[in-house]
Amino acid sequence: MERIDVFIKTRDGAIVPVYATDHSSGVDLCALVDEPIMLAPMERALVPTGLFIGIPEGFEAEIRPRSGIAVKHGVTVLNTPGTIDSDYRGEVKVILINLGNEVFTISKGDRIAQMVFKRLARVEFQQVTDLTDTSRGQGGFGSTGL
Repeated sequence: MERIDVFIKTRDGAIVPVYATDHSSGVDLCALVDEPIMLAPMERALVPTGLFIGIPEGFEAEIRPRSGIAVKHGVTVLNTPGTIDSDYRGEVKVILINLGNEVFTISKGDRIAQMVFKRLARVEFQQVTDLTDTSRGQGGFGSTGL
């Protein structure tokens, strides 16, 4: 498995992410809030983590939901996956939305999302008049069945 160095700066009280197991693909992000956030059904909030990261060029960090709070409470990351570019140096914040039926409380230290690092490719678009044909063609949005 490839390993990269990601520099991290924290605000007081922030929890530095760690991998939960040897084979975890992401690290958990924890909320750093002064007061609990009461997230009502269909409400969204921008939740701070107190983390500032320096991602190497050629990589990104993706912010993804945690499966436990998604299945148990209906809380998910709104812009999944959220992208943190390698040139961003602001605080890592997570947009959470409560799709559940009950108020969800976010407290300091709660694990609210996970962050996965990905290698990137830079593309150059080549404009053409036609694309190569495939067996699928333009079929999409359920065209292959359930």
